[in-house]
Amino acid sequence: MGSQEVTTASAWQGMNITVAGLGVSGISAARALAGLGASVTVVDGGDSPAHRERAVPLEQQGIPVRLADAETLPEGTDLVVTSPGWKPDSPLFLAAAKAGVDVVGDVEIAWRLRGHDGRKAAPWLAVTGTNGKTTTTRMLASILAAAGLRTAAVGNIGTPIVDVVLGTDEAYADLDVLAVELSSYQLHWAPSLRAHSAAVLNLAPDHLDWHGSMEAYVADKGRVYEGNQVACVYNVADPATEDLVRGADVEEGCRAVGFTLGTPGPSQLGVVDGILVDRAFVEDRHKQAQELAEIADVEPPAPHNIANALAAAALARAFGVPPAAVRDGLRAFRPDAHRIQHVADVDGIAYVDDSKATNTHAAQASLAAYESIVWIAGGLAKGATFDELVATSAKRLRGVVLFGADRALIREALARHAPEVPVVDLDRTDTGAMPAAVQEATRLARAGDTVLMAPACASMDMFANYNQRGDLFAEAVRELGAAGA
Repeated sequence: MGSQEVTTASAWQGMNITVAGLGVSGISAARALAGLGASVTVVDGGDSPAHRERAVPLEQQGIPVRLADAETLPEGTDLVVTSPGWKPDSPLFLAAAKAGVDVVGDVEIAWRLRGHDGRKAAPWLAVTGTNGKTTTTRMLASILAAAGLRTAAVGNIGTPIVDVVLGTDEAYADLDVLAVELSSYQLHWAPSLRAHSAAVLNLAPDHLDWHGSMEAYVADKGRVYEGNQVACVYNVADPATEDLVRGADVEEGCRAVGFTLGTPGPSQLGVVDGILVDRAFVEDRHKQAQELAEIADVEPPAPHNIANALAAAALARAFGVPPAAVRDGLRAFRPDAHRIQHVADVDGIAYVDDSKATNTHAAQASLAAYESIVWIAGGLAKGATFDELVATSAKRLRGVVLFGADRALIREALARHAPEVPVVDLDRTDTGAMPAAVQEATRLARAGDTVLMAPACASMDMFANYNQRGDLFAEAVRELGAAGA
C-alpha cells in the first residue's frame, strides 16, 4: 500500500494487518482497523499477567493476540502498525522489510483514516520539539477553543489519535481543527502526514539510543514540516529549526514564521515591552505589529513558557484565529502538574516542582527562570552530559542537592564549572530520599531563594514515573510547611 493515503473505510476490508504492541495506541489501532473490516493480529514480546489481561477484550472481539513473540512476522501480513516505542531495527520490522511490507505508526493510520466516512476532515496543527510539546499543544487547543472552534489536544497526549479521528467518542465528533503533539517516534512512522501548519519548538539531544544519531533524530523531527500548507513555525533562537524549514518540501505559498523572545522582525512573533506581538499575520508585516497578549497572561511567565505561548499563537494565527482569542486562550490555560509548578512558599522560600524536566534541555529552561536557586537534581541520565547545563546555570545556584543513580555525573560537572557551589550528595536511590532532599535544600536556601526540583534526568531508578517524583516533592514541601506552622 506504500505511503498513499486511504480515506475510505472500504479500503481496509480484507487487509491482513499486524499491530506491534499491546499498549494504549496498539489496542486503539487494532480495534479501529478490525472495525473497518481488516484482519488484525496483535503481537507483543511480553507475557505478564498484565499483558494477558489486556489481551482478553481484543480476543473477545475476535482479534488474535500473540504474546511472548515480537520477532516473527505473521504469514500473509500486508501492513505492520507499530506502537511508538518500538525501535526501527526491531526484528519484526527487519522481517517486514525483507518481505516488502510497510511499517507505519498509529499517527499514520489516523492520517489515512481522516474523512474515511465522507465527512470533511479536520485540519491538523502539529507541534514537535525536544521540550515543551505538551504545554504548547494544550495552549494551542485553549486558544482555538477561545475562538469558538471545536478542537482537541491529541497525538502524544490524551485520547489515542485514531479514536479521535474516527469520532467514536461524541466529544470528538465534528471537530473543526486538531492540535496534535507529535514525538520523534511518531513522526518516524508517519510518511504521509501533511499538516495545515506545524512548529518545531527546539532541538537538543534526546532518544539517541532509539534514533541512532542526532542527525537521524533531527531528520525525524523535520518530517513535521513536509507538505505544510500555510506556515512552518520555527524558533529564532534555535537555528537548527529554521534549517529544517529551509529543507522542507511544502505547498506553494507556505511561509516560514519565526518566534522569538526579542523584538520580532517581519514574519515573526515576539515580545515588545512585556507584550506578545505578531508581525507575521498582519496586513503589512513590514510596518505593522498586532498586540496579542501580555506576558502576565502566560502561566507561568518563565522565558521558555513565553516561547511556548508564542509558538502556539503562531499556529493559531496561521489558522485565522483573531488576536483576542490568543489572549483569552492563554489566560484560560493552566499547565499540567509537575511543569514548573509552584508548590508553596515557606519562610520566604519558594518551592517549585519541575519533575517533568527529564533531560538537560528542559532543566536548563527551568533554571533560567529564577535568579537564586537551590537545585534538586539527579536520576537516570539516559546518556546525557551535564557540563553545558551547569556552566550556563552556575551563577544562579545557591546550592545543589543530588540523588539518583547517575548523580555523580552532575556532581563532577559541578566540580568543574561551579566548584564554589555547596553540594549535598544524598547517595540514595530510594523514594525516601525526597523528604531528605527537601530538608537539605531548605537548609541551604535563604529567604528569596527558589528550591527548584528540575532533575535533568529520568525518574525510573527511584520512582514509578516523573508524576510520582513530583507528588512526593510536593508532599515533602507541605509537611515542611505544616511543621513550621
